[in-house]
Amino acid sequence: MNALDTIRQRAGPLQPRIAVVLGSGWGGLTEHITEAVEIPYTDLAGFPQPTVAGHSGILWLGRIGAQTVAVMSGRKHGYETGAVDGMALPLQVLKNLGCHTLVQTNAAGSVRPDMPPQSLMLITDHLNLPQHSPLVGVAGNDRFVSMVNAYDSELNRLAAHIAKGLGTTLFEGVYAWFLGQQFETPAEIRMAQRLGADAVGMSTVPETILARHLGMRVLALSMITNFGAGMSSELLSHTHTLSQAQEGSARASRLLADIIDAIE
Repeated sequence: MNALDTIRQRAGPLQPRIAVVLGSGWGGLTEHITEAVEIPYTDLAGFPQPTVAGHSGILWLGRIGAQTVAVMSGRKHGYETGAVDGMALPLQVLKNLGCHTLVQTNAAGSVRPDMPPQSLMLITDHLNLPQHSPLVGVAGNDRFVSMVNAYDSELNRLAAHIAKGLGTTLFEGVYAWFLGQQFETPAEIRMAQRLGADAVGMSTVPETILARHLGMRVLALSMITNFGAGMSSELLSHTHTLSQAQEGSARASRLLADIIDAIE
């Protein structure tokens, strides 16, 4: 049975309209899901098997407030295999399921001295620094996707409004994608700053390109877990990233749940 049929069979009457991809530190969102149905990726043909700590590999179906959602707890990163199209099939399945909007989250490093760890940042644009595309090999004229307003301006305004109402500081900025899996060098951080980046990370951009190709709106948020290399004395590691992400998880997930509930 293909993944779409499996999901429809197990979802019952639920018809998700918003897809969510959870990055490190955002797993607390699943606590806000009601009428939850859990499907391991291992039961979904073609879905990735995450190899990164903090990514559980479960698809959650249910409701967040008034919204019906399909929440992917874990993603495939380009650095795991070198291929950057690992999320192509899952996103196609969620679009075929009826999802019109993709909400993305990640853990990221700040390259701004005024945006410290535990901050939250709304992504307004991105830099595809590896210049890899998940659309390589796709045929047809629609592969030439416009990336203007890739991060939907109306959704961004909504997110900023919800954060303000909660009294939560929500920075806005440009996310620079590095392939990884090594952390950036101090020289690369200085380069990112000069190119106009506000945060750096190893995900999200391929999924945004795929979603825009599918005609989905995109909203994306970063949880800042560290300063970029050379900006502080802290030792960067994935263990450190997970620790910082866990500390901010409850606050970030509460904000995310409220934003999702408010999406038209």
